[in-house]
Amino acid sequence: MAGIYIHIPFCKSRCCYCDFYSGTDESRMDAFVEALCAEARTRQSEVGETVMTVYFGGGTPSRLRQEHFDRIFDTLHSLFTIDPAAEITLEANPDDLSESYVRMLSRLPVNRLSVGVQSFDDGELVFLHRRHSSRQAEDAVKRCREYGFDNISIDLMYGLPPQTEASWQRSLSRAVALDPQHISAYHLIYEEKTRMYRLLQAGKIAATDENVSLAMFARLIDCLTAHGYVHYEISAFGKEGCFSRHNSAYWKNTKYLGLGPSAHSFDGNSRSFNVASLTRYIDGRPPLRETEHLSAGEKYNEAVLTGLRTVWGIDLADIKVHFGDELHRYCLRNARKYLDRRLLETDNNSLKLTRDGLFISDSIMSDLMWVADRR
Repeated sequence: MAGIYIHIPFCKSRCCYCDFYSGTDESRMDAFVEALCAEARTRQSEVGETVMTVYFGGGTPSRLRQEHFDRIFDTLHSLFTIDPAAEITLEANPDDLSESYVRMLSRLPVNRLSVGVQSFDDGELVFLHRRHSSRQAEDAVKRCREYGFDNISIDLMYGLPPQTEASWQRSLSRAVALDPQHISAYHLIYEEKTRMYRLLQAGKIAATDENVSLAMFARLIDCLTAHGYVHYEISAFGKEGCFSRHNSAYWKNTKYLGLGPSAHSFDGNSRSFNVASLTRYIDGRPPLRETEHLSAGEKYNEAVLTGLRTVWGIDLADIKVHFGDELHRYCLRNARKYLDRRLLETDNNSLKLTRDGLFISDSIMSDLMWVADRR
């Protein structure tokens, strides 16, 4: 299953918590699209199979205009074999989803929308420097459905400094009332170089208490599973048949090509990272990409990290086949204490987190990872 990720490095304004590569100067958008198409041409040979997913991320992909989409899709279809049933996702901000814009999107090959709602509390949205209101978010989702989009995901955030368990429950209730096919929910992370991190360091805001964060996570799981969503990845909930196929491929360590500044790619043996500079990307100044070749231990660690995040878990037979008896024994030995405490379980020769294990997943993953001197 081949996937293509396209990074759109433009935002109308910067959110105070975001550290993804983007800028607010859209004057070079035309030049960026030409550079993106040029990169796709030079890397055509890296995709030797049918493309099953295309994902426009950012940044804010909904800042692109129709002529940009037309140019990109013409290029993709001329270079790659894209399955007629491919999942093609566009991340979008609610305030970009006007009726005219959604109408335009409905004429494109895009068949899945990921709408960055983040919260249905207007005070929390102001705190996050989001450009939309809760009402605009609801209207945007309804509008997308009216124009034929039947695979809609919305993003939510919890663990925000001004957030309470009650306001989080209200956001969850308004989210499920919209009945999207998919909901992703992320705990706030204080990334360095963001305004949110500087506020934390200056003592102007305080991180959410860990027990409150755990209570919010529990409330998230209970609310969404009660409304028919499958908790198939730590941060992702989907109706049956509506899991994100693109993101699921990441978690299963499937090959993918990343296009655009700061985009990552994976070919099964190495990861490459595009330059995080729009100017250098457009001008074509080398080096445009760095490559990291993965050792067997690093590949094993990625299998642990991505596998345990999902409902499918770590396939122990695959561990033995791909990494040998030593790492297979190492995995089971380090998992034993969590199996005994019922924080991990085995099911059809797969190692999975239990409900209780989800709450300390980082510690479990860390203990199962390969460390040479811990053999």
